[in-house]
Amino acid sequence: RSSWLLLAPLLTPPVPVITAPPCSLCPEGAHRFQWIRNLVPEFGISSSHVKVLSSPTEFYELLKVQIKTAKQRVVMASLYLGTGLLEQELVDCLEETLEKSLQAKGLSNLRVSILLDYTRGSRGRKNSRTMLIPLLQRFPEQVRVSLFHTPNLRGLLRLLIPERFNETIGLQHIKVYLFDDNVILSGANLSDLYFTNRQDRYVLLQDSPEIADFFTELVDAIGDVSLQLQQDDTVQMMEGMVHPYQGDKMAYCEIANRRVMEVINSARMRQELRHAKTVHSSQQGSSLLSQQGAQASGGLKPEPDTWIYPLIQMKPFGIQIDEMVTETLLTEAERDARIYLTTGYFNLTQAYMDLILGTRAEYRILLASPEVNGFFGAKGVAGAIPAAYVYIEHQFYSEVCYLHQQERVQLQEYSRAGWTFHAKGLWLYLAGSDLPCLTLIGSPNFGYRSVHRDLEAQVAIVTENKALQQQLHQEQEQLYLCSGVVSSSTFEQPNRYVKLWVKLVTPLIKNFF
Repeated sequence: RSSWLLLAPLLTPPVPVITAPPCSLCPEGAHRFQWIRNLVPEFGISSSHVKVLSSPTEFYELLKVQIKTAKQRVVMASLYLGTGLLEQELVDCLEETLEKSLQAKGLSNLRVSILLDYTRGSRGRKNSRTMLIPLLQRFPEQVRVSLFHTPNLRGLLRLLIPERFNETIGLQHIKVYLFDDNVILSGANLSDLYFTNRQDRYVLLQDSPEIADFFTELVDAIGDVSLQLQQDDTVQMMEGMVHPYQGDKMAYCEIANRRVMEVINSARMRQELRHAKTVHSSQQGSSLLSQQGAQASGGLKPEPDTWIYPLIQMKPFGIQIDEMVTETLLTEAERDARIYLTTGYFNLTQAYMDLILGTRAEYRILLASPEVNGFFGAKGVAGAIPAAYVYIEHQFYSEVCYLHQQERVQLQEYSRAGWTFHAKGLWLYLAGSDLPCLTLIGSPNFGYRSVHRDLEAQVAIVTENKALQQQLHQEQEQLYLCSGVVSSSTFEQPNRYVKLWVKLVTPLIKNFF
């Protein structure tokens, strides 16, 4: 049965679907996931170009090294840029690299594009904007700072809802950091906690120009429909662009949809043409090989053993690709397959919960214990958010027990003294395999916000290479080693007590966090 058929009623692509050339891979291997390329571009690369990172410090040091060595482009998309010393060091690295590029050529080729969320990036007197204004003032021709403002925060709502709470309406949540042809995909923001003791996930795709081009174009497209930060800390839209909260909402969303889908579909067509040419040239190479012997194969590029699929979710713009692919992966996972799913904020959509409880694969779900929740110890109403997550977790666990699914669906809580937990994604192990062949990594948390409110992006990495599978397996094991299995006694502990008002309010506000 074709996974693509499951998606057909849900999708009406603006351009005709291009039929992919036949693939020689075994249908039981990575080939089973190639239906994803009917939705998004497929980038075939060598597994040697993929490196999985494990710690916040490793992530931070890599960011600095990559900034310092960039020659053509630095593109960074994040929720926000923090205001501490570590973040200032990143800005200093950018300034130093831009300065060197000017000295080297007089007219620099280096371009820096930064995409952040408007509401989160504007919070407080010292904020992401004030951190970046010196770069705009010093290098006006080379630096662009775009601040995405959700079209859903407008009118009276925008006037009445206070700072910080206005972030619940919708955000720019994508985290992509690219430097020339190297791309880092992560769920981590550009803030000191994410550089020190806030556990996340990070993968580096090295020497991958097509993937870097795609994410550059994606960030440019979102940037084009975002507010542009000016040297005097004001913001304005690009000339002729509909305003996100002052202009017509439907017109704005249609333009944004068109810009983003142009990026996805043009990249998909480019990759299909490239793939067709590769198949054609490899067939010619095989003919030469048979005529001239093994020496003729020296000039042929090695066949890719790893495939990257960018999955975009922007429900405010009517783009639901990540949601469709994730639901299909959960639906199609066969009996005895294992899915390790992790999220820092356990608040699954009803559709995801129904699929987990109603399908055949085994699930190991890793989530944050209250003490490692990012809101633990917060002031005011936000301080009750960890308790709300405990309540949601308890409800889900009760449903698992009611359906007698405790053996198949297991919850595990991450706990680590002095740390917080922000990792998200999944690893898919096919039935009978000890290693994962697919992982999802990026910004989505599998919750209502990720699916309906925010701008999200992640990649599906599919690989046949055992060494890369081992890297992904070790990443999964390292995270799950810091966890304990949830049982009914977990919710009897004093720190799991949930006040009545939290229980009453949680169903009303769970779609906002």
